[in-house]
Amino acid sequence: MKGSIRPLTFSALGIAAVLVIWQVLAEAKVAGNALPPATTVFSTLATILGTATFWSSLGATIGIALLALALSAVAGVILGLLVGTFETVRFATLAVLEFLKPVPPIVILPLAVLVLGPTGEMSLFLVVFGCLLPIVMQTVDGVQSTDPVARDTARSYGMREPEILARVVLPSAMPYIGTAMRVAAPAALVVTVVAGLLGGGPGLGQSIYQAQAAGDYASLYGMVIVLGVLGLLFQGATRLAERRVLHWHESYREVMP
Repeated sequence: MKGSIRPLTFSALGIAAVLVIWQVLAEAKVAGNALPPATTVFSTLATILGTATFWSSLGATIGIALLALALSAVAGVILGLLVGTFETVRFATLAVLEFLKPVPPIVILPLAVLVLGPTGEMSLFLVVFGCLLPIVMQTVDGVQSTDPVARDTARSYGMREPEILARVVLPSAMPYIGTAMRVAAPAALVVTVVAGLLGGGPGLGQSIYQAQAAGDYASLYGMVIVLGVLGLLFQGATRLAERRVLHWHESYREVMP
């Protein structure tokens, strides 16, 4: 119990120190009006939290990020299993995957806006584009790391390839997939916000852009704080889900005394 309280105490002290430094720098006008005091930001944030517009934007951001993450997970795992298992599929997709690997979603944002417009569909497409490839590549690595002895044993028991994929290969690749999902979850949130901030898509990104354009810096900082908290929640949720799904894996087993 004491071991868990001490990190929380230091974390709280760190947050308090940052807020005090922020307040001092703002009062000293180090950055002029571009850095409002922390007290003003949190007061404005409290007002924003009472508006329907904020909750609508927050819901749009969370909805797009979660839907795109789910689509990316399903498509990425299926494609990764196929690419990692069958040589014909791997050779057919290798050039495309290697070409897309270094391309960030922000690069295709203008094209996505041109084709789909500043819509939720545009944001959804960008997030799927940003999350799909890492999940595919991690799944492929997981498939290829499967113990060949386990595969041969499954075949000796008369299992067909689809059953081997489902009962041997997929469980072996799950730790890799879990890592990919843990990385993709905050990335999905970031890309959703960028799509709204630079592409006009719905959500908090669009609200941040409007606040910046209007010179309402207190609201801007308040929504950035909300996004920071939301990112922590996304990260924590994916860690919890990974621990629940992979409770059987050696890296998550509780060490018996």
